[in-house]
Amino acid sequence: MTYQDTLNWMFSQLPMYQRQGASAFRKDLSNTLKLAEHLNHPEKKFKSIHVAGTNGKGSTSHMIASILQEAGYKVGLYTSPHLKDFRERIKINGKVVGKPFVTGFIKRNKPFFENNSLSFFEMTVGMAFDYFSKQQVDIAVIEVGMGGRFDSTNIITPEVSVITNIGLDHTQFLGDTLELIAFEKGGIIKPNIPVVIGETQKETTAVFKGLAKKNKSKIVFADQQKTENHISDLVGIYQSKNIVTVQQAVKELQKKGFNISKHNLKEGLLHVVKNTGLMGRWQTLQLNPKVVCDTGHNKEGLNYVIKQLSSEVFEVLHIVFGVVNDKDLTAIIDILPKKATYYFCKPNIPRGMDAQELKQVLNGYGLNGKAYASVNEAYKSALKNASVNDFVFIGGSTFVVAEII
Repeated sequence: MTYQDTLNWMFSQLPMYQRQGASAFRKDLSNTLKLAEHLNHPEKKFKSIHVAGTNGKGSTSHMIASILQEAGYKVGLYTSPHLKDFRERIKINGKVVGKPFVTGFIKRNKPFFENNSLSFFEMTVGMAFDYFSKQQVDIAVIEVGMGGRFDSTNIITPEVSVITNIGLDHTQFLGDTLELIAFEKGGIIKPNIPVVIGETQKETTAVFKGLAKKNKSKIVFADQQKTENHISDLVGIYQSKNIVTVQQAVKELQKKGFNISKHNLKEGLLHVVKNTGLMGRWQTLQLNPKVVCDTGHNKEGLNYVIKQLSSEVFEVLHIVFGVVNDKDLTAIIDILPKKATYYFCKPNIPRGMDAQELKQVLNGYGLNGKAYASVNEAYKSALKNASVNDFVFIGGSTFVVAEII
């Protein structure tokens, strides 16, 4: 199979949560454990850091990887979902996995995948772990896909576990309270492995402390510690909390013997995009008019994005907006600016919500705009209508951003 044939098979033949939703979610690690055994346990052949959380886990993972790269380590980075190219999910020192490895891995293991009905995410995690093992990385930063306890990444024993924060997202899978979601994400806490919690939240503190006590794991709440003021090339007021979390994770790594200097920390935070290739975090696409995209898509993530928007100076705000069809619109309606012109669109995936349906719902709450046949058409219309002093924002879904970048 060619590289494109391989991707087509992966995307179409096997469940993929980000595209399909509930049918791809399994509350079971048995398939991943079978795959690990089949691959001769690559996850045991490299050191790792495990990062979970409702918001900020992607930025946090990239920041940690960038700092470790500045310290001279060979760093694997596994994240999801991708924006433009599947290979963005699997990187070493900012370079994506090669196409020959992707096609070769699928070709070698396709009978096993088919015989065991592995999901897209399970096989992708296996691919990442196999790649990091074969490339002999010094350490890999592994971002949880969804939840934690039953996430396919949760077969590693990391140097440190990191949980950025807890919000109400994926409630149909993880539970409908912060406590229940914290329990699922806290499933990455391992026996005798330190865990860093990014934000202290009254609803979740007892859950995390209980899990840490049960596992005899040191627990540190990053926002309760003394940290230095650092800035990052990742723009956005919400990144300040991620930076605090990252600093504490680095301290735990230093205690494990990792040689990371203050200079490495500073430079790593300043060069995240260059070192790791991260896209879509309050990313400026052009000026005059200023165009910014952001992948924040749940209530907490959009809240930070709208706060950031309020600090911008412009005459008219244009918002290119689309969501997936299982999105709880009632949770985000109050956050979205009413003084804006909306360009409603459907991301080009099976889970995308119909643009006319989205328009009808949001128009009913005073959010005015038109529906467009595609994300690209909505974006072109926004650019056409915007004057040089206006502001164009693109968001609502990772998949909307992916079609523009």
